[in-house]
Amino acid sequence: MLEIEIDGKKAQVPDGSTVMDAAQQLGVYIPHFCYHKKLSIAANCRMCLVQVEKAPKPLPACATPVTNGMRVFTHSDLAVKAQKGVMEFLLINHPLDCPICDQGGECQLQDMSVGYGPMQSRYTEEKHVVFHKNVGPLISMEEMSRCIHCTRCVRFGQEIAGIMELGMANRNMHSEIQTFVGRSVDSELSGNMIDLCPVGALTSKPFRYTARSWELQRRKSVSPHDSVGANLVVQVKHDSVMRVLPRENDAVNECWISDKERFSYQALNTDQRLTKPMVKQGGEWVECDWNVALDYVAHGLKDIVRDHGGDAVAALATQNATVEELYLLGKLMKGLGSGNVDFRARQSDFTSDGKRAGAPWLGLRLAEIKDLDAALVIGSFLRKDHPLIAQRLRQAAKKYTKVSLVSVTADDQLINLHGRLTVAPSQLVFALAAVVRAAAEAKGMATPAGLENVAVCDESRKIAQSLLDGEKRALFLGNVATQSADATQIHALTCLLGEITGASVGFLGESANTVGAHLAGALPTAANARQMFEQPRQGYVLFGVEPEFDCANPQQALAALRQAQMVVVMSAFKHDPALDYADVMLPLAPYTETSGTFVNIEGRIQSFNGVVKPLGAARPAWKVLRVLGNVLALDGFDYMSSEAVRDEVLGDDKEFAAGLDNGLSGVAVALPAVASGGLQRIADVPIHFADAMARRAPALQQTADGKAPILRAAAATLAALGIEAGATVRVRQGDGVATLLAQADDKVPANCVRVAAAHPTTAMLGEMFGAISVERA
Repeated sequence: MLEIEIDGKKAQVPDGSTVMDAAQQLGVYIPHFCYHKKLSIAANCRMCLVQVEKAPKPLPACATPVTNGMRVFTHSDLAVKAQKGVMEFLLINHPLDCPICDQGGECQLQDMSVGYGPMQSRYTEEKHVVFHKNVGPLISMEEMSRCIHCTRCVRFGQEIAGIMELGMANRNMHSEIQTFVGRSVDSELSGNMIDLCPVGALTSKPFRYTARSWELQRRKSVSPHDSVGANLVVQVKHDSVMRVLPRENDAVNECWISDKERFSYQALNTDQRLTKPMVKQGGEWVECDWNVALDYVAHGLKDIVRDHGGDAVAALATQNATVEELYLLGKLMKGLGSGNVDFRARQSDFTSDGKRAGAPWLGLRLAEIKDLDAALVIGSFLRKDHPLIAQRLRQAAKKYTKVSLVSVTADDQLINLHGRLTVAPSQLVFALAAVVRAAAEAKGMATPAGLENVAVCDESRKIAQSLLDGEKRALFLGNVATQSADATQIHALTCLLGEITGASVGFLGESANTVGAHLAGALPTAANARQMFEQPRQGYVLFGVEPEFDCANPQQALAALRQAQMVVVMSAFKHDPALDYADVMLPLAPYTETSGTFVNIEGRIQSFNGVVKPLGAARPAWKVLRVLGNVLALDGFDYMSSEAVRDEVLGDDKEFAAGLDNGLSGVAVALPAVASGGLQRIADVPIHFADAMARRAPALQQTADGKAPILRAAAATLAALGIEAGATVRVRQGDGVATLLAQADDKVPANCVRVAAAHPTTAMLGEMFGAISVERA
């Protein structure tokens, strides 16, 4: 520890700290632009110049290391003169357009010009003008003359997002921030550049000119999209959500959020919102009052139970629903005598049900990822499925963490990977088995039973060795591993690998409340999410789920729904395909209009309140389920608040939930038969189609990640099919057909085609990782 004195205040700071670090520890403010605690030190704005005793000239606080006994003066005549001189230079070319600037009222330059700027400019020459640039639908660069060249946006791309999309061109006063040869900014974390920009150069294109900062009310919330449970600040004007920003929480999302979390609020204000209950009468949809709709639902469900028994009714929920909503939905189904309730719509292997030791979770705290010596991610489109976890692994890999990936595509994760195995979905379990056998051999153990015939390659040995070195290691199961037809065996092998290497075992989680859904008990005691469609029921309750986009086999789900006697759709949005098969649609309040609780992937309990009033006749889902329980005359539906429901589910747990355990019992390692030849589909869920809100956000749908799916396959696979890159092809699964463009992509394994799910173009296809046929259109 080193001693330092700043403006008469003394402190002790660790060796290697800068003057800026020490000042922040003491609560001493030093003006700055380019410095940010999560980015590297650039020291190019020079606004943080301070006087250091015995130094011949002012020094930048952000880049000056502390020495023992150092004395610093931040408000001496020398320091203030230097800071004012820097401010005058920064304002030379800056346009005087604060009244019409979208950053007005929350601009660091505006604030500092009051304290450090001159009363009038001495610069009378012509100002340098930078022409606007179009970098996509999310970030506006239309006023780049305001840029002060702090390079925060450039460093963010290089260091946090992992891809340098913006850079500095030219020299001195002619410097410009721009993309390479007119490219757009497409990173899934790009919106954070808007927050980092200290002036009005980079602004939010969807928010632009819709409200002034002083008109907005700032309210806390929690993201319903990501399994991390990012903390948000939702900004509101006249009961409308105008903007969503990150709320800093180093233990959860640090100070970042993904673009999906930032811009999906647009869906809340579109005409696609469902605002009144609707009932189908004589084939026509009619708006009605809540009491009419709920009576209709209650009578319909009662009739089905009376005529066919409770097993004839099933409920499927979204993992974006709150703990309270999922618990009440499960309770409602149990009250009807049905054990058919589930939230795992995209899962296809349920043989681990009843064999889990507890609710699946990350296996460690999010903040511990940076301390790992090695990590293996199994079956994940990591960047797009879990952008904030990918960001943490990216930072860890820059230091000493050996990050490896076993998955079904060779997509660039923008992470310095230690090892990688890319295989077809049917081979994922065998690739993992090879790592398990290699780890056992490297440790001098006997080959685990059932793995005697598994071939081990150099890459699997390399990955296995990384998991044996060091002290802290982790294994993470991604969405592909969970959705695989071999999910239970993959889980069992991962547990075995954890025992051999001493690594923790964890799940990355599909959505915001995957852990909470398990804790809420929204799990089947009879038919699971697959069986309820394989064996069609007479009545279905669809809670926030859109089967053609959210199910492992949409084709099968739609066939079951169309033959049902009654389908109840409970959603915040109008859902055009549901108009065909649904009988009643109940408008629910989204996360901004209700209170509830999410349990993130590390088991952290995060409750939130609504930030605006429900739109139209929409109502909080927990209230709708409570009233429906009362209309059905079921016991235990007398809750007066969502907090009462939460306390019944989670008990005395306040910060972290109990009952989290990734253990698996009663499952022996037994590898499946080697898949026969044929073409296999790889279905990713595009980041901006993963849930109902993101699908309806106009700006997100205009991004590169919002483009319609195409068929991707290795050049050799296309050649074997007699298809040229760029040709139009017809894709078939069962009775479903989709017409797509073909593109050569050698990141896709041989004999596989990558066709995204969760999109209207591919909604009629079948299994996400099933057999598929392709022919020239």
